[in-house]
Amino acid sequence: MKLNVELRNIKWKKVRKLRREDKVPAVVYATHLEKPISILCDRNEFVKLYRQTWYSTPITLTWEWVDELVLIQDIQLDPVTDKAIHIDFLWIKKWVKVSAEVAIVMIWDEESPLVKSWDANFELLKDYLMINALPKDLVKEITVDVSGVTDLDTVIFVKDLQLPEWIVSEEDGELPVVTVIDLKKSAAEEEARELAAQEESATGEDSEESHDDSGKSESEDND
Repeated sequence: MKLNVELRNIKWKKVRKLRREDKVPAVVYATHLEKPISILCDRNEFVKLYRQTWYSTPITLTWEWVDELVLIQDIQLDPVTDKAIHIDFLWIKKWVKVSAEVAIVMIWDEESPLVKSWDANFELLKDYLMINALPKDLVKEITVDVSGVTDLDTVIFVKDLQLPEWIVSEEDGELPVVTVIDLKKSAAEEEARELAAQEESATGEDSEESHDDSGKSESEDND
């Protein structure tokens, strides 16, 4: 993946004008740099590239005579238009392992016993995983196949994820990733909650009526 950029050497007061021209301000960070490098990206080119990548996808930034490998660290979005208004890149080296965020994607077969029975559903509790690997070994996503799950009490943890041997998780292995939702149990619990709410409401109405009747009796006695 390659993205052509240009060095930014302008005052911040002109940034708004640049954004109207579909230019996105960005910075490149690195431990060996005294200060970040300010650059500009073409918005359309960045969006096109980003649709094919993730935070764990190495990107080659090209400006003037420089070609450097980076990872996307952060994307600041406009709260109204949802367009990128600023991007942070991390300068990485091919031979040095790096930490990166990869998406966790749950997959299943429609013939899965629990799915087919309509008795249960699966809930993804964790959307991403922090991993450590060489840039060339980074992946866009980690898949969790729940097709073979048959037990309603099953919980899949980080330690259960099938990672390539060259990728190491940086997160607690005991963190839950996927859990099973018992649909019949959930429906019964919801029905019980609704019934309890109805009974509580009815009790409250009876109490108010009793109070009103008591008030009327006192008024009649005084008369």
